[in-house]
Amino acid sequence: MKTLILTTAALALTAGAALAESHSQTVRLGTEGAYPPYNFLNDAGEVDGFEREVGDELCKRAELTCEWVTNDWDSIIPNLVSGNYDTIIAGMSITDERDEVIDFTQNYFPPAASAYVAPSEDVDLMSGVVSAQATTIQAGHVADSGAALLEFATPDEAVAAVRNGEADAVFADKDFLAPIVDASGGELMFVGEDVALGDGIGVGLRESDGELRETLDAAIQSMKDDGSLNELLVKWFGEETQTFE
Repeated sequence: MKTLILTTAALALTAGAALAESHSQTVRLGTEGAYPPYNFLNDAGEVDGFEREVGDELCKRAELTCEWVTNDWDSIIPNLVSGNYDTIIAGMSITDERDEVIDFTQNYFPPAASAYVAPSEDVDLMSGVVSAQATTIQAGHVADSGAALLEFATPDEAVAAVRNGEADAVFADKDFLAPIVDASGGELMFVGEDVALGDGIGVGLRESDGELRETLDAAIQSMKDDGSLNELLVKWFGEETQTFE
């Protein structure tokens, strides 16, 4: 699950300007639309993927009228805080740093591994060049590891940097990387140990939207209780994916 590092505390100062949405109004669901299988745009240009199905089901159970909005990853929290949409459903991990600026529901995706992918097993992950999507805690992890961090705006660009020789390895969510490795025909492989980052993925909301958070929390819990959330996890991530007990 992708995770974002906040670079300024100023975002928190504007949170109070946003009002909580009434259940009679349209709730705008913000996503990136560029991180399959979590979220992506299909051939019709519509939001699709695991989070599209989760978000639609949450709105149905909560009896909310919802619409989807796409936003670039690097500004997805600032534009939530400024009121461009009402939630973030975009593979966003729950972290203490982020929780200082926005609020979260309980997780709808359990904590998952991040992983390194490279063209060969003998890559030096500690002192080589490792690519990652900018403003993620995967990028922060690489920077702290001693490797040379090469950041890109999108995860696809981070993978491309390994293919074209700019980077020795890429570090990202393992669920994102797995289909890329499978489709590479042996060109790319997982290397090193998996790394656990974050506390699972939750819906991000403005701190002022406590009523909406409670409503979505209850809907997420109902999906966990009846097994429908696990069914979607397996549908989109396979039988081996971690599910909720």
